[in-house]
Amino acid sequence: MFSKIAVLLVVGLLGWAYQATEPSPPKICGSPGGPPVTAPRIKLKDGRHLAYVERGVVKEVAKYKIIIVHGICTSKDLFMPASQELMEDLGIYMLAYDRAGYGESDPNPKRSVKSEVVDIQELADQLELGQKFYVIGTSMGGCFTWGCLKIAGAALLSPVVNHWWPSLPSSLSKEVFRRQHLRNQWNIRLAHYVPQFYSWFIQRFYARSGVVLVDPETFSPKDKEILKQMVGAKWAGQEKSMQQGEFESLHRDILVGFGNWGFDPLDLNNPFQHNESSVHIWQGDEDRMVSVILQRYVSERLPWIKYHEVPHAGHILAFTDNLFDEILKELLIGNKEPS
Repeated sequence: MFSKIAVLLVVGLLGWAYQATEPSPPKICGSPGGPPVTAPRIKLKDGRHLAYVERGVVKEVAKYKIIIVHGICTSKDLFMPASQELMEDLGIYMLAYDRAGYGESDPNPKRSVKSEVVDIQELADQLELGQKFYVIGTSMGGCFTWGCLKIAGAALLSPVVNHWWPSLPSSLSKEVFRRQHLRNQWNIRLAHYVPQFYSWFIQRFYARSGVVLVDPETFSPKDKEILKQMVGAKWAGQEKSMQQGEFESLHRDILVGFGNWGFDPLDLNNPFQHNESSVHIWQGDEDRMVSVILQRYVSERLPWIKYHEVPHAGHILAFTDNLFDEILKELLIGNKEPS
């Protein structure tokens, strides 16, 4: 009798533990009670949908085709501030999309760096971008830009560096890690070491305490200045970025970004041995979210990457003093004049 009771108790505890660690179900767009679908979407091979928006010149006449991979807590609707004049002069077509779980794209509970790259490839294939295109990834979107093989060139803006990349010196990683806000350290440690309990911790601690997930002090003075200016058209639609739930967007990003990537970016070889294109990293030297120290190390380990360090800039590089036009020109034409 005692053994039966013990077994029932163990089973009950396991069931409770499983339920406690399961995140709240997302409110999927287009489902009963979920947000409406307002953007064009493609259907992926696994049945999920990806929402997208097209900008710039018409795709059929474009000279350069670029996929924008947005960062954490944002969406396809955060328009990269390229000037209309430059886009027309160079013949630029831009395709921005909601990553899985963001905006109007279906969540992917099995999301990984690899799955994000597959999503990009399927998006490019279905919209017929051709064999070669460019990718620009910002912040967390930079994680997935590393994994893109089918590119004509890439720019990573303040890309997240995973402290557990195998080739990253542990002494350097620990030094930089200790400089982060204590709350961020706990979040990242949980996501990396015990991802199965991450959901439970977030739901129990943050939801009940009302703690703000993004500490204002993680923004540099320049970032705060930019955020004050990002109103109206620039910020339009961002209230929908996490409308399906924070777990499958924000928190899934943290789990993926600081989990096992399946490869070490520091072992990558130059994909453009004949200088037919290039890969760029842009980093603000006052970025409080992604360490400039780690970015410098990455650029030293991978000398084929063109590293651009922006003085007095923070994390929100794309909106820094018309810098995005310069980023586009460096990526697409280098020092050449537009033809």
